[in-house]
Amino acid sequence: MSRKPYEKPMLVKHQLGMLNKYGSVPSVEPMLSIDGVAVAELLEKYGSPLFVFSEQSIVDKTEELNEAFKLRYPKTTVAWSYKTNYLDAVCKVFHREGSWAEVVSEFEYDKAIHNGVPGSRIIFNGPLKPADALEKAFRNKSIVNLDNFDELQTAEEVAEKIGEDVSIGIRVNLGTSATPPWGRFGFNLDNGQARDAVRRLLAGGKLSLNGLHCHLGTFIQQPEAYQEQTAKLSHFANWLREEHSIILDYIDVGGGIASCNTLHTQYLPGSQTTPPLSRFAEAVSSGLSELTCQPDDYPTLFLETGRALIDDAGYILTSVIANKRLPDGQRSVVIDAGVNILFTAFWYKHEIVPAQAVSGTPEQAIIHGPLCMNIDVIRPSLLFPPVEVGDKLVIKSVGAYNVTQWMQFITYRPAVVMISTSGDDAIIRRAEDLSTITDMEEVPGWLQD
Repeated sequence: MSRKPYEKPMLVKHQLGMLNKYGSVPSVEPMLSIDGVAVAELLEKYGSPLFVFSEQSIVDKTEELNEAFKLRYPKTTVAWSYKTNYLDAVCKVFHREGSWAEVVSEFEYDKAIHNGVPGSRIIFNGPLKPADALEKAFRNKSIVNLDNFDELQTAEEVAEKIGEDVSIGIRVNLGTSATPPWGRFGFNLDNGQARDAVRRLLAGGKLSLNGLHCHLGTFIQQPEAYQEQTAKLSHFANWLREEHSIILDYIDVGGGIASCNTLHTQYLPGSQTTPPLSRFAEAVSSGLSELTCQPDDYPTLFLETGRALIDDAGYILTSVIANKRLPDGQRSVVIDAGVNILFTAFWYKHEIVPAQAVSGTPEQAIIHGPLCMNIDVIRPSLLFPPVEVGDKLVIKSVGAYNVTQWMQFITYRPAVVMISTSGDDAIIRRAEDLSTITDMEEVPGWLQD
């Protein structure tokens, strides 16, 4: 009689109550549709894997942000962060909802112009602004925030060349008790470098200062950091007015507000740890109350919120291509979406749910992508129900950075679809094929057939 192959025993922790020291009770609810459109229909129509964006989610989040901040500081303007997601259709939704464009390169600047954004509604940040890009921005009356002394000198040369009065802002960095300083970008406010930059700018006589910009960092979950930031910026604005008679047109507090995703280092899910946008609005308005100018002279508050507005609007629909049992006994589920298109899997515990009804006992599993590389791990460990080859899964909250940081590596990049507020679906970026790659290549004559 042949023996059955050994199978490692499996222990599943059962917990009572809604929350204990191990976290919340695991529950996997299938997601059959997105904004009323069936997941199965989308995959049948556009192929797997597939990115899907919800226009309704973008609209709702943008309204929530505007309402929260304008309630407390009426002179608030949102500028959509292009580096977070610069697909034309996504950007056009934000611009239709009243957002300006915030860009950090000449490429993104040109993208915003291509999308019909007037130059006067573009904020140009970032450490790389060549002279020709500065000239373009100055002639278009864009807001330009200078990053360093060398760029300040280049801006002066460009202003002299075009023979126009040019107003600029300066980017500053600063420390708060809740965030590590991002000292790489801008002039440091705490050690006096920002004041030196102002004096240098005024001494040059070719530029005028009309704004301040400060981006604290990324995935910030502490509203108090923004209160400290805006208080420091307000005190600096007060000094500019008192010492140099400069009344600022704007204070730009950047972005960085966390979405409700969960970092790998987090104990509780992001939905429980990320404060609502209203808390951040309260913190910012509290810091701006340190301004001592007259109400008519209050500067415009610019927000460059990206991740918090788009993350929840994005989904990846994917298919199971294999089930495996690893040498240590752990179950591996292999899907057709890898880290080449889901870069944020390296720092997020993305929620993954089946797109059809499931049954059976969940067990700890690793979700692997299809790439021939060991780091292609979408989730290193999660309690997941049994799924079969061909079953469909939905990966949630993938809207930020993945379609700007994705790579054409081993597999083609998939199609991207948007579902409209009325429930229609349409391609907003076509799936790649071989011509997408080979059209950019050249073969030298000596290698031609």
